Amino acid sequence: MAGIGFELRRLLRKNTLVGLIEAYAYAGVIGSGPWVFSIVGILLVGIFSASVVVPSYLVTQFQTSVTYLVAGSLILTGFVQLAFTRFVSDRLFEKRKDLILPNLHGLLLVVVAVASVLGTLALFLLLPGQALVYRLLMLAGFTVMCGVWILTILLSGMKRYKAITVLFGSAYVIIVAASLLMRPWGLAGLLGGFVLGNLVLLMGMWLLIVREFNPQGRLIAFDFAQRSMLYPSLIAVGFLYNLGIWVDKFMFWYFAPTSEAIIGGLRASLIYDLPVFLSYLSIIPGMAVFLVRIETDFVEFYDKFYDAVRSGGSLEYIESMRDEMVYSTQQGLGEIAKIQTLAVLVTLVAGPSLLNALGISQLYLPLLQVQVVGAGLQVGLMAILNVFFYLDQRRIVLILCVQAVLLNIVLTAFTQYFGAALYGYGFALAMLITLCTGLALLTRQFNRLEYETFMLQ
Repeated sequence: MAGIGFELRRLLRKNTLVGLIEAYAYAGVIGSGPWVFSIVGILLVGIFSASVVVPSYLVTQFQTSVTYLVAGSLILTGFVQLAFTRFVSDRLFEKRKDLILPNLHGLLLVVVAVASVLGTLALFLLLPGQALVYRLLMLAGFTVMCGVWILTILLSGMKRYKAITVLFGSAYVIIVAASLLMRPWGLAGLLGGFVLGNLVLLMGMWLLIVREFNPQGRLIAFDFAQRSMLYPSLIAVGFLYNLGIWVDKFMFWYFAPTSEAIIGGLRASLIYDLPVFLSYLSIIPGMAVFLVRIETDFVEFYDKFYDAVRSGGSLEYIESMRDEMVYSTQQGLGEIAKIQTLAVLVTLVAGPSLLNALGISQLYLPLLQVQVVGAGLQVGLMAILNVFFYLDQRRIVLILCVQAVLLNIVLTAFTQYFGAALYGYGFALAMLITLCTGLALLTRQFNRLEYETFMLQ
C-alpha cells in the first residue's frame, strides 16, 4: 500500500478533531475527484454559456454529446481496465517494472484503434448529416477519453489518487475556460474546449506514468494479450460494472415517453438526467469514508493476516487478524450507511432550495431524492466489491455485476411500464438487492477465510 494510505494514516495519527476532519476531507476530494470535476465542469460550461451561445439548444446538444462520450468510453474501456490493472500488479510483484510502460503503449494502441473504428461507425449511424467539424470532434473526444480512462485506472491501481485529482481538476479548469473562450463558435467551440482539456489530461497522466516507470528497452509490447496473462473474469467484470451503472440511463434516453431527440441519433431524458447528475455529488462523503476505512483499517489487518499466513504465525494471531478485518469492514460499511443517510436527509431539506438556485422545476425533487439513495447504495456496493477484490474472489464479483446489470434492466423496465411515480426506483432497488447479496456472500467468505487460505492452496 502506498500514496493515500500513508497520508491518511499520518493525518489520523494526530488523534485530534482537526486531523480527523483533514483525513476525511482529503479522502473525499481524492476519492470522488474525477466524478465531481466532470459533473461540475459540464454544468458550469452549460450555465455560463446559456446566455451567450445562440441558439440556446446548442448547450443542450453539447451536454448530451459529452454524456455519450463519457458513457461510451467507460463501457468500451471496461473490457480492459481491471484486466490490465491485474497485469500491472503481477509485474510489480515479479519486480518486472520494465514491462509496464511498453505494454501500456501496446494497450493504448489497441484501444485507440478499436475506438476509432467504432467511433467512425457511430458517426455514420448516429450522426448522419451533422457538420463535419462536430463529427470529427466527437471522434477525437471518444478516442481521447478512452485513453484517459485507461491511464486513470492504472494510476488508481498505483494509489496515485492525489495526482489523478490534481490532473482532473486542472484539466476541467482548462475545459471550462477554453469552452467559454470558444463559445462564440457555438457547439463546435464548446466541444472543442472539452476535447482540448481531455487531451491535456491524457498527456499529463502519460507523462506522470513515464516518469514513474522510466522507459527503457522496448517501446511497445503486447505481453498483456498472452493467454496466460489474461483474466476473462476481470474483462467481464470491468465491462458489466460500467454497463450496470449506465444501462438505466440508456433505457430512459431511448424510451419515447421520457426522452427527446437532441442531435442526430443522440437522445436525452431531461426528466432523468439532471437528478442523476446532481445525485452523484452526494457520494463525496461516502467516498471519503470508503477510502479512509479501506486504505487504513482494512488493508492494515489484511496485510497482517496474510503476512502471518506466509510467515507461519500462530493460529490464534491469524484468527485475531481475521476478526479485525471483519470488524473494520463492518465499521466501514456502517459509516458509509450513516453518512449517506445524512446525505439523503440533507437532500430532503435542502433539495427544493438547490433546485430553485439552479432554475430547475420542483417536479424533479422526488426523483432526485430516489437517485441520492441509489448513489449511496452504489458506494456501499463499491466498498464490498473492493473487499472481494482484495480477497481475490473474482467469481463472486462477476456474479454480483451480472446481478446488478440484469436487475437494473428488469426493474427499470418495470418502472417505465408503470409510470413516472416509480422513475428512479429501478436503479435504487437494483443496487439495494445487489448490495444485500454482496453482504451475505461477504459474511460467508469471511467465515470460510482460514479454511480457503490453508486448505485450497
